[in-house]
Amino acid sequence: MNPSFDRRIRERRARALVRSWDYRQRRHARGVWFRLRRVLADASAAFAIPADEARTLIAEGHRAEPVGRELEPPKVIVFAPAERVAQIASARAVPLRLGRDLLEAESLALTRFETIP
Repeated sequence: MNPSFDRRIRERRARALVRSWDYRQRRHARGVWFRLRRVLADASAAFAIPADEARTLIAEGHRAEPVGRELEPPKVIVFAPAERVAQIASARAVPLRLGRDLLEAESLALTRFETIP
C-alpha cells in the first residue's frame, strides 16, 4: 500500500475513536450539562463561596439546585438575593460560563436577574 494512504487511514481511525469517546461521555452524563446550562441561564451573576456559607444560605431557606449534586465533585449551587451575597465577605465573583473558575468552585451562589415591575 501507499504510505500516504496508510497515514490517512490511521488519522481517520484516530478521529473516529476520539469522536466515539466524546459521544459516549455525553451519553453517560445523562443531560447534566444541559441542566447546568439551564440553571446558569437564569442567573445574572455567579460567586464562589465556601461550603459553610452555602450551608448557611440553605439554612436560611434558599434551595440548593439539584444539578449541583450530579456533578463530580458535587457542588452546592444556591440562588440567593444579590444583597445577601454581598454580605458574604469571602464571596468571589466568577465568570458566568462553563469555565474553569466556575467548575472548580466548591460552592456557588447565583443571583437572579432583577424583574421589572
